[in-house]
Amino acid sequence: QVQLVESGGGLVQAGGSLRLSCAASGRTFSSYAMGWFRQAPGKEREFVATISWNSGNTYYADSVKGRFSISRDNAKNTVYLQMSSLKPEDTAIYYCAADRGSWSTGAIDDFDYWGQGTQVTVSS
Repeated sequence: QVQLVESGGGLVQAGGSLRLSCAASGRTFSSYAMGWFRQAPGKEREFVATISWNSGNTYYADSVKGRFSISRDNAKNTVYLQMSSLKPEDTAIYYCAADRGSWSTGAIDDFDYWGQGTQVTVSS
């Protein structure tokens, strides 16, 4: 079992930056692929980024490519999402998720554990 707790959300102006963190409990974190997803009001949850167990592979949604960066520190059981050049359309609740497999290209059904989410609001 893995518990995930996100932090780092908040209110930021368009063009600004935020870094989200996701702290995981459990000894198996380092073997799991990790992902970030988001859900805007009235919309379905969508994939943002994913990273393999050893950071060897990353994959991004086209909408965030070049602006967001996912990373992880297995020694700290933490995964990060660095968000830059934020746009109002990035406003959403951001969720961290863990996949018991070592790699995922971001299909929601791949992910077994989910955090409670952190709100990101980008003002224009």
